[in-house]
Amino acid sequence: MSSMPHQMPAEFEPHQRTLMCWPSRDDIWDGQIAEAERAYAELANTIAVYEPVTMVVDPKHIERAESLCASAINLLSIPIDDSWCRDSGPIYVREKTGELIGLDFVFNGWGEKFIPHDQDAQLASRVTTRLNHKKRSIPAVLEGGSINVDGAGTLVTTMQCLLHPNRNPTMSQVKIEALLKYELGVSSVVWLPHGLALDHDTDGHVDNVAAFTAPGHVLLQGCNDKAEDDYVRMFINEKVARSSISGNGEQLKVDVIPVLPFVEGETERVVVPYLNFYVGNKFVVVPVTGHDADTDMLQMIGEFFPDRDILPIQIGRILAVGGGGIHCITQQVPA
Repeated sequence: MSSMPHQMPAEFEPHQRTLMCWPSRDDIWDGQIAEAERAYAELANTIAVYEPVTMVVDPKHIERAESLCASAINLLSIPIDDSWCRDSGPIYVREKTGELIGLDFVFNGWGEKFIPHDQDAQLASRVTTRLNHKKRSIPAVLEGGSINVDGAGTLVTTMQCLLHPNRNPTMSQVKIEALLKYELGVSSVVWLPHGLALDHDTDGHVDNVAAFTAPGHVLLQGCNDKAEDDYVRMFINEKVARSSISGNGEQLKVDVIPVLPFVEGETERVVVPYLNFYVGNKFVVVPVTGHDADTDMLQMIGEFFPDRDILPIQIGRILAVGGGGIHCITQQVPA
């Protein structure tokens, strides 16, 4: 891998800090934005015990954020439209020299679904400027939640999202793969066919269905309920993953978290995948819902992260109402 001019470090590598964005778009929370704010603060306060947290806050919400966030959290006043830092924030790669560069991909509101998004489209640029990081702008649409890397040459994504005509309609799969390989420093791209059936907002982001735990090892979200659409979708993903090659040229190692929790919301049924966890310095924070399988699934995830505290947090339902999860509202800045 050393031939690459730059490479995106894995999420499980050491962090300098975690970036988040404070809830900003009222209409996505189904009248429950106060609960969403408490959830974001709870997550930020949990992470801040382990590593620094920088929270981007729209100027109009600064006082609210200050009242709920621990004093250790660094609040950055920057205009934003929405609060999914994984997707609109910078994606960091490391140069051969060790220097970090924040990649600023085009952000188009998940295929022009959410308007306005002009402030969020400038977020990566503004954050890198405020944090004194180098920046490179890339004229292609990409959200951080649509990719995952193992830091050793492997990237996983979904065809459902990256090949959707609302993202980069003029780019073929071959062209998109070449761009990912060059910009993120990977040699193997694993194209899973599916995201989750209920993930309409992001067109099937990969961070709901696959996460790396180590170089060459991917953990997949399964679904053991045959009555669910995701039963077949996750089974197909597993088949594809098991026949894939990692960046080191060996067969990809695959494990599956078999249970997929669904929760009845106030107005809609939502899905809260365990796989939408966030790995940081000495911790993994995992969404739980009070499902009978929570304890077993947390133990299973913990086996892949033996040196980290496994932190269950019950904010998955409200985040799913807004259209995402724990991983979607965080973004790591590598050390």
